[in-house]
Amino acid sequence: MLEYNLPRYLPSAEELPDSDETPVDNELQELIPGLLKAILLILWSERMDWLFAIDMGIYYHPDKPPIVPDGFLSLGVERFYDEELRPSYVLWDENVVPIFVLEVVSPNYRKEYTTKLDEYAVLGVLYYVIYSSRRRRKPHLEVHKLVNGKYELQEGNPVWLPEIGLGIGCERGNYCGVTREWMYWYDEQGQRYLTPAEQVKQEVQRAQQAEERVQQLTEQLRALGIEPEVRIVG
Repeated sequence: MLEYNLPRYLPSAEELPDSDETPVDNELQELIPGLLKAILLILWSERMDWLFAIDMGIYYHPDKPPIVPDGFLSLGVERFYDEELRPSYVLWDENVVPIFVLEVVSPNYRKEYTTKLDEYAVLGVLYYVIYSSRRRRKPHLEVHKLVNGKYELQEGNPVWLPEIGLGIGCERGNYCGVTREWMYWYDEQGQRYLTPAEQVKQEVQRAQQAEERVQQLTEQLRALGIEPEVRIVG
């Protein structure tokens, strides 16, 4: 919950700006959180109690500008509350602090390791995740967990997030036709969840394998002098 002294009368999300007008300066800032969201849309398709937002402002006080992470996840909120969707995330309306925030470091350093780290700690964001593909001597992915009001760096790749029920990590793969290192969700055993394109490919392969199996069985029956009965479904 919020610890700020908020004014008595508070504006709604519709009355607040829905953007800070700051353009992204790296395409990865949209593609990486976009991939994570796309996987969740399939993985949690039956759940309606979560929100993964991309480049959406988080308002914590009506007189202060919003914090705009590259991506964030909230649990225990309405996935949609009307057909217009959310213009922004207003903490005094939602009453739920995001549990996971993602920042993708761009060529133009934006205080991901200093100011933003402190801001998310004050808000009470449990997991603050930073991804920087340009780092040479340190891991590209850092997962910080809030412990007693301070962030502690978690070890491993992927890192299991028990409060979310998912792991987060990075490895090489293909997304949007680009082969490089991407961020993915993982299960508790460290197995990566498939992207939507990979799931489609897997289903096609299964269908092809099933068809090949039917053809093999048909040929075996014919070799025994048995003509398979063909049933037309429809």
